Amino acid sequence: MPELRKDPIVGRWVVIAPERAKRPDHRDESGFVEAQFDPFAEGHEHATPSEILAYRNPGSQPNGPGWRVRVVPNKFPALQVEGNLDKRGDGIYDMMNGIGAHEVIIECPHGETNMSRLSIDNIREVLWVYRDRLVDLKKDRRLVHALIFKNKGAQAGATLPHSHSQLIATSVVPISIWDEMTGALEFYNYRGRCIFDDMIQQELANGSRVVLDTPNFLAICPFASRFPFETWILPKQHSSHFENIPRGGIEELGSVMKTVLRKLDLALDDPPYNYVIHTAPFDAGELPHFLWHIEIFPRLTRVAGFEWGSGFYINAVPPEQAAAFLRDVAVDLP
Repeated sequence: MPELRKDPIVGRWVVIAPERAKRPDHRDESGFVEAQFDPFAEGHEHATPSEILAYRNPGSQPNGPGWRVRVVPNKFPALQVEGNLDKRGDGIYDMMNGIGAHEVIIECPHGETNMSRLSIDNIREVLWVYRDRLVDLKKDRRLVHALIFKNKGAQAGATLPHSHSQLIATSVVPISIWDEMTGALEFYNYRGRCIFDDMIQQELANGSRVVLDTPNFLAICPFASRFPFETWILPKQHSSHFENIPRGGIEELGSVMKTVLRKLDLALDDPPYNYVIHTAPFDAGELPHFLWHIEIFPRLTRVAGFEWGSGFYINAVPPEQAAAFLRDVAVDLP
């Protein structure tokens, strides 16, 4: 059973998960785990745990071919879905059982390695699967938050090249989300406005950090970018929970995601990257001070001792320069 342990100084929770050490780690020259076949490819469904959800073609059967997007439990999960939280303490230390969900979203049946090369309709279905899984996991009262993320490329933490993303639902709110929500609430209490909404208006007025502007979404290189070419995608219509996105929002966001990821690929020669979806906790109602958004981090530099020790980040590419470069990259969508 994994265990959650809380740092008593900064309040950060850590997952102690010995089972994760059993993951295969025999890597080839590309940095990926060596495999004679792709366990995520159509026809290899036997190589994964039974599917939780799949968008399938009519007449196809569960755990067989005929799917377009497929969700399965992680074979080596960081958290365990069965059991009770069993919250407890030992002096100054707090801990609980590592209860949660750890799922893999296989984004296409063929062996594509790059999400930006998927069709817009395929990307839209991936985003809709994200929404479906959040809606379903929200019903589990043991869980309070879910983080959807993607590791693209071995340098970004991926062990298999087949295009996929992951979801980890936890019984606590991650400290990065908590800090973001706390800062946003302080601004709201002082100004009476959402800082993300104000950010959108200021970035539109300034223009120098805008990567892409569509009717309902804005992509920017944020003012205090931690990494070169860090890019955020923000909805213009206020909503704190990604799972509340309407069908029309998914349609537009699919095009925005493909365009932004393709720009990054063309500008930076197919870089490794991570993206994460920041969304409000399950047990919170609609929050006037917080806005769900997507953060994309190309992995062009390494985080080293100064960053780990201080919390500062050193970014050699000003966001204004990065945004201008990305704006100029032409992307033809079908």
